Amino acid sequence: MESTSTSTIAQSLTRAIVEHRLLPGTKLAEQKLADHFGVSRTLVRQALFQLSQNHLVTLEPARGAFVSTPSVTEARQVFAVRKMLEAQMTRSFVETVTPKQIKVLREHVRQEAAAVHRADVTERTELLGDFHVRMAELMGNDVLAQLLGDLISRCALITLMYQSASAAAHSHEEHEEIVQALARKDAEGAVQLMVAHLEHVEQGLQFEREIPSNDLSMALSSITL
Repeated sequence: MESTSTSTIAQSLTRAIVEHRLLPGTKLAEQKLADHFGVSRTLVRQALFQLSQNHLVTLEPARGAFVSTPSVTEARQVFAVRKMLEAQMTRSFVETVTPKQIKVLREHVRQEAAAVHRADVTERTELLGDFHVRMAELMGNDVLAQLLGDLISRCALITLMYQSASAAAHSHEEHEEIVQALARKDAEGAVQLMVAHLEHVEQGLQFEREIPSNDLSMALSSITL
């Protein structure tokens, strides 16, 4: 029986992608991965399928699996939808905001600050995205939370690959400003801050930089379970 689970392989590969050890466009050869992790190709195939559901990996018929390379068009469209959706969400949030909700958001922002300070790319990116979903959850709107979670999942690889550490720190600071406006019940101010925040994130993505090629064998030498 194989001791390494599909989820463990998926987590290891996700970490390698997040930390830029597996770069966009890298071919993920099943046999090389199976040999590295000491498992069957079936487990590797299942792990790659999981990552494809999170848009981290692209599966191409007859070609195999590759680390996804998000297009500029995809990024622009995702952010356009997010701005429309989150502007209204922010306005609605202010209408029913409670001190308890503000306390939860402030604690979330505190955790963001800690992750940014530690330069923890994985946790930093997760927390920055979860801030938006957390607002929907606090409103008690499960449909909105699920929809927003899907959109942010599509943004995850985009920001992981193209957002700088300074841009991430700026995002955290803007989250703090949004929470302050929510606490004041300043609907227009909060909406303006939210839209400006998403525009800043989009503008800060460095799509023009050349993505270096990568060799799977070299990358695997730094991946551990």
